[in-house]
Amino acid sequence: MGTRPIPRPAARPTAGVERWNSLRTQLHGKLVSALTPEQLKNLSKDGVRDQIATVTDRLVHDSGLPMTTAEKDRLIEEVLDEVFGLGPLEPLMNDATVSDIMVNGFDSVYVERAGQLVETSVRFKDQAHVRMTIDRIVSNIGRRIDDSSPIVDARLPDGSRVCAVIPPLSLIGPVMSIRRFGKKLLGPEDLLRNHTLTPGMLQFLEACCRARLNLIISGGSGSGKTTLLNNLSRYIPDEERIVTIEDVAELQIQQEHIVRLESRPTNIEGAGGIGQRELVINALRMRPDRILIGECRGGEALDMMQAMNTGHDGSMTTCHANTARDAFSRLETMVMMASSAIPDRVIRQMLASAVQIVVQVLRLIDGSRKILSISEVTGVEEDFVELKDIFVFEREGIDARGKAIGQFKATGYRPLCLDRMRAYGQHLDDKIFEETLRVGEAH
Repeated sequence: MGTRPIPRPAARPTAGVERWNSLRTQLHGKLVSALTPEQLKNLSKDGVRDQIATVTDRLVHDSGLPMTTAEKDRLIEEVLDEVFGLGPLEPLMNDATVSDIMVNGFDSVYVERAGQLVETSVRFKDQAHVRMTIDRIVSNIGRRIDDSSPIVDARLPDGSRVCAVIPPLSLIGPVMSIRRFGKKLLGPEDLLRNHTLTPGMLQFLEACCRARLNLIISGGSGSGKTTLLNNLSRYIPDEERIVTIEDVAELQIQQEHIVRLESRPTNIEGAGGIGQRELVINALRMRPDRILIGECRGGEALDMMQAMNTGHDGSMTTCHANTARDAFSRLETMVMMASSAIPDRVIRQMLASAVQIVVQVLRLIDGSRKILSISEVTGVEEDFVELKDIFVFEREGIDARGKAIGQFKATGYRPLCLDRMRAYGQHLDDKIFEETLRVGEAH
């Protein structure tokens, strides 16, 4: 005799999705009408669960709709998610394998898992439902989104970053993307296991941090710049004072002696905004040993470079660029945004003097992240910043499983910064400048 299957909690009533949505809407409406906003604000999920259960039993009885206990529990959870969470997105937020959530309209939700984009079965009821969820997110952090300000960057309580856009800028209704941060911060051992870099490359970057070299981490969106910056910050001595500056706080620095600063957008009158550049200037008065900027994207690059040149060695930042050389072109443009009176040649000299190491990261076609190159800045020659590659990743293609094939390779170049590393007690084995590690196929 066969075993009777146990109903799944996520199952929908046999009457269909529309009937289910109707019940959920009625439950939500009754809850909101029975409790004032102040009561809802002060209550927790557990505090209203019993009230919702009572209303659910009555609604189900009145509707004559057959519903199992598991289905009732699921309906109650969905209503609680609507009131206290992110509605249909709440299960995705609780899924540790999801790194990005992309809402492309009410009927199209994608996620990123293991570097791959996948469409989900999650759906909102309509565009108003998406807008309500966005409003709940931004109102909880004191931001606003409306016709006069149709774009907003926000941060969820768990640190996840949200970007939302509404009409008229979005032609398909309200949309948003959520960049999630795992509960477990990836450590150096995870980067090695994922073949993001080699042990020799990690030893070199650790020595760079301990020897207070200034680093730029460049790459595209989602390439792992922030994750790498978080990991490198582990090697900053605990006795040093760190000041972090970000547009939206994403860094997860492990040290205790840290001051975290976050920029502020303008208010509804268009005033009161404080950008990263103002924060960098202010940070210089806070006696920092190191300054970490989450991402350089404007005039703050000038003040960051000046700080690196005037005693704040060991500072780090990230920027968007396709190559290490492009990173310097972008930084040069950013400095010109702050002051067009500085000659190009002077800007290049200042950049070459301020930055010692450039780390280029890349997300490959299979979703894996790799350090594409680690380069040393050796000066300016013929109006170009000179870079010497120390380590590179040579891409060769993909294997039968769709995984990237290639090899990490030391170029054999002995960087000039080795003398400085030895002065700080960092002695590297010469073998790391000869190593080669192949990834793909056998892995």
